[in-house]
Formats: sequence, structure tokens, C-alpha cells
Amino acid sequence: MESFWDLFKPQELIEFGGFALVLIIIFIENGVFFGFFLPGDSLLFAAGLLCDTILKITLSKLIIGIALAAIAGYYFGYWFGWKTGSNIYNRKESIFFKKKYIETAEEFYKKYGGIALVLGRFLPIVRTFAPILAGIVRVNSFIFLMYNIVGAILWPLVICSAGYYVGKFFPNAIDYLNYIIILFILVTSIPIIQSFTKKKTVD
Repeated sequence: MESFWDLFKPQELIEFGGFALVLIIIFIENGVFFGFFLPGDSLLFAAGLLCDTILKITLSKLIIGIALAAIAGYYFGYWFGWKTGSNIYNRKESIFFKKKYIETAEEFYKKYGGIALVLGRFLPIVRTFAPILAGIVRVNSFIFLMYNIVGAILWPLVICSAGYYVGKFFPNAIDYLNYIIILFILVTSIPIIQSFTKKKTVD
């Protein structure tokens, strides 16, 4: 990687670190509070698109590996939230942590209940802070396990498969990957932007 901004370019990340780096990023983005800025959905789509060429692994191995990394990431976030408790709300804000992030996850959790742990996989920021919030409110460990596994399988199954089959049906899709990634970011960010706007209006 030539610069910090390559962290936001899925293809560069995959070419630089391969499957191992993909798994590390997925783990961090799925529960380590400062990992919210890392690419999640876009990285999965790109990994699916490039699994035969750059990664040189099967789609099934890609999905299984990402699912395991996502499960582990959620468990770390759950443990962190359990140990930290409500003290995280008093944590000093920085570029890597803002209270509005966990408040967004909290509102999402209140709206959808435990299923938020599954749906949240498909939303940036919520994906990172949902397991932390689950730990803070002491979600039953067995219930958390069930939602964790279901979400961790569905997330790469849907998005990696989408990238893989787009590549199969449109071989030139790799040439437009940057545009596809931008579209992914815009679409997945809409619910978060709406949440922030709504909260600002209420305040």
C-alpha cells in the first residue's frame, strides 16, 4: 500500500495482503470500536469478485473464512461491551470514537431487538457497535451466539456471492470496481445518514 487512503480501496487491500488481510480487517470491523471506518461490505464484494483471480480460493472457502472472522469479531465486541459496561458512554471522543456511533447502534437495536445483530451486519457503524452494545446490555450469551452465527453466515453469503456472480456474468466488472464500490458505500450509508439527520432534527 502506498498511502493511508489505500485502506479504503478493497482491491488494493486484497492485492497487498491477500486472504489473511481480508480476515483481519473483517475481524476488526466487526467489533473493535475503532474499526468502523474500515471497508466491510465493499471488501466482501471485491473479495467475491476477485476470489478466483487474486485470492485464488473457492467461493465457499471465502464465505466460511469471512464468517468465522466475523463471528470472532462480534465476540470480541460483545466481550468488550460486557467488560466496559456503560462506561463507554463516558469515553472521551476522538477521531476513532464518537458517542453518536454507539447511540446509532442503540437506536437500531431498540427498533429491531435481537434481530439487529443480524441486520446490523449489513450496515456500516452499526456492524461495529451492535455487538458492543449487546455486551453492555448483557444480552443472553446463547441468544447472542445464535444471532451472531446467523448474521455472520448471511453477510458474506449474500455479498461475496453477489461479487462472485457479477464477475462471472460480467467479466469486465473488474474495470468498474471503483464505481461499484462507491455505489455500495452510498447505498449502505443511507440508513446511517438518515439516523444521524433524524437525531440532529430531534435535538
